[in-house]
Amino acid sequence: MTNFTEEIKTEILKNFSGGREQCLSALSAFIRTSGSLVRSGGYYGFELSTESENTAHFFADMLENVFGVEISDFSSRSDVSSGRDKLVFSCIGPQSTQLLKECGVLGEDADGVFVDFSVGDKVTEGSGCVQAYFKGAFLGGGSCTLPDPGGYSSTGYHFEVVFRNKITAGDFCDLLCTFDILAKLVMRKDSAVVYLKSIDAISAALSAMGAEGCLEKLKEVARERGNSNNDNRVNNCSVSNIDKTVSASVKQVQAIEIIRSTIGLQSLDENLFSVAEGRLADKNASMQELADRLHISKSCLNHRFRKIMDMARQLGEN
Repeated sequence: MTNFTEEIKTEILKNFSGGREQCLSALSAFIRTSGSLVRSGGYYGFELSTESENTAHFFADMLENVFGVEISDFSSRSDVSSGRDKLVFSCIGPQSTQLLKECGVLGEDADGVFVDFSVGDKVTEGSGCVQAYFKGAFLGGGSCTLPDPGGYSSTGYHFEVVFRNKITAGDFCDLLCTFDILAKLVMRKDSAVVYLKSIDAISAALSAMGAEGCLEKLKEVARERGNSNNDNRVNNCSVSNIDKTVSASVKQVQAIEIIRSTIGLQSLDENLFSVAEGRLADKNASMQELADRLHISKSCLNHRFRKIMDMARQLGEN
């Protein structure tokens, strides 16, 4: 399921709706996950990078058409750490500085402008803004992997969003609580990772982002994996039963051989002799199969084999 992340992002972009407030929320989250701040000529700006061409064009169009911000230096660069190409574009100037303040990325007080790592209410208090922020965060730093539907892979369900710092990631966890999603946070080198591992939590996340098509795919994978696991359990149970049958048969044959080599099978009474003869004739038969052939119950067969085993044990001790 290496392309599942891209499928989610494609569905988010396709179904994204809302006005300037929702776009501001999505952009704020995108900057905090895949952006970096730059400063030139006394102005603050930002540089955005993404491996997804659709995502790059989506936010580039948003910046120009919704916020009227001019984009510069739209280019492709090779990411040394991942070995993959990324589309990179930047915005810098008075409009960019103002937009960063509206996004809540920059704050301003009596001492001047500062970087605000907390999410705050500025971009999440409007209708649909929390959902838009969630979408922007996933578009910028999100990924989701699913296990092999056939059940042959040890890889499990994993959903994560990577942030630049722990404060922003912690606030994002709080936002997820509004969707009844309890996420975990862990530091990975210099990044803060918010992640989900359970099917229920990932399902809730996809639903919250409006990725209903991908949610259905997740459910289908879960159903197929569940069926595969059930088949494996049945197969394992069958193998276990076969192992038990073989083990019991080996012990029974060994006991019969001890009797035959010491006092002879003819010394057994008719009932025990027929059991011993039946086992030697088919060493692979299950107890039920052997009982059916001898026209006795399985419990009766067990009882007779216990007598044979006890007799062989006594002969062995002597």
